[in-house]
Amino acid sequence: MPIISVQLATVRPIDDLERQVAARVAGLSSSILRKQPELTAVIVQRVDPAAWFAGGRSLAEQGRSSFWLEIRVVDGTNSKDEKAAFVAAVFALFEELLGSLHHESYVHVHEVAADAYGFGGRTQERRYIEAAPAPTARAA
Repeated sequence: MPIISVQLATVRPIDDLERQVAARVAGLSSSILRKQPELTAVIVQRVDPAAWFAGGRSLAEQGRSSFWLEIRVVDGTNSKDEKAAFVAAVFALFEELLGSLHHESYVHVHEVAADAYGFGGRTQERRYIEAAPAPTARAA
């Protein structure tokens, strides 16, 4: 049940970019981080490249694109290797989609405690507790 926030700036127009980004980053969270696509939310926002600065110059001045992606997942549900693979795959995806990608583009995987994160009015910890089978009595 991750929520993924993406901000991006591109110097060239790309039709239907938000839909492409939403579908493809959700797909990566499913295939690499094992998250359920039907429980994944994605927010995509475009930023004017003249208002995005890297190395002291705007992306518009540099003729470059960039992105910032944050994903929130429950702490301990993914290995270091899965997170590293996700970061690499997201960067490759945005190189493909945006072209001329500035090196200063970022992915941040937030690992959040299960008792402090949830959706639909219940924390992930509460969902886990409610789904756990009741303990059985042991014979004496």
